[in-house]
Amino acid sequence: MNFSRRAGLLAAAAVVLSASACGSGATATEAPASESSAAFPVTVEHQYGETVIEEQPQRVATISWVNADVSLALGVVPVGMALDTWGNNENGSTDWKDAKLEELGAGIGTEKAPAQYDETDGVNFEEIAKLSPDVILAAYSGLTEEDYEKLSKIAPVVGPLEPNYTTSWQDATATIGTALGKTAEAESVTRDVDAQIAAVAEANPVLKESTFIAGNLDTATQALSVYAGGDNRPRFLTALGMTEAPVVAENAKEGEFYYTFAAERANELESDVFFTWLPEGTTNEAIEKHALFGQIPGVAGGGLVSITDDQLTLAISASSPLSLPWALEDFTPLVVEAAQAATS
Repeated sequence: MNFSRRAGLLAAAAVVLSASACGSGATATEAPASESSAAFPVTVEHQYGETVIEEQPQRVATISWVNADVSLALGVVPVGMALDTWGNNENGSTDWKDAKLEELGAGIGTEKAPAQYDETDGVNFEEIAKLSPDVILAAYSGLTEEDYEKLSKIAPVVGPLEPNYTTSWQDATATIGTALGKTAEAESVTRDVDAQIAAVAEANPVLKESTFIAGNLDTATQALSVYAGGDNRPRFLTALGMTEAPVVAENAKEGEFYYTFAAERANELESDVFFTWLPEGTTNEAIEKHALFGQIPGVAGGGLVSITDDQLTLAISASSPLSLPWALEDFTPLVVEAAQAATS
């Protein structure tokens, strides 16, 4: 499993806030016409230049993670989306995506459900082309320029806004909103999700008093990695009111979203809370008793937050306006308990 894309994916969440990300109530596989259609053509900027979308898209295809979530959050059911093969449920999807599909009358297995194509070996050009999309969404992705050019022969492509899966869910939502003629809906969805996260921070003041480091601890290989910069894991913990420990930025190189850190220097990773994803079968006790990882101050001080549920991990590492509200309820007790233990 490639570390930069999957291994060490984070997970998180908080209080019971039942309002989930919402969008306009489109129930068909194709995007409905609306007053916003008059705003077209529109131009969206991305890593590989600019894409002009002449008319409001009616048939939307997505690749990678997040992009289908955003489309659904805006009320638009894609004609096709990537099959989830990690952190997935029995539908080759995710629980938050399934809930929104059901709400929009396009549940997996029904006539209006999106086609699902496998991306295990890369972008599935053939299956996407069969769907005759009007636009292809890849705002959050690791799409190469070569693959971007190839996809552009099928339909206009909203390319990655930032490289290596570092596009924030807010930026992805805003850009996809523009591409689909759903600017107002995108702004509303973003406000709603931001408000839910802010409410969690307000309800748990201990988080504002705590520092954190988000990383990955692998007892099998003795590897220690730290997430930095534009990665979704520290972004989420910061949004919850926590402060990233200074040691993270002090050791990061410009443009890195993660870096390896010598396990022999684990005691230098000073923070109240240390967050990590753990492979199934690995326990907190194994980390705490590890000769090197156990020296991490956040671990030694009772501030270890670990996640072994892959779907919860995916919800935070590939953050979207659907996944974050879904994740909050399960994650909050974990991080609050760790912060309280570390700062008491």
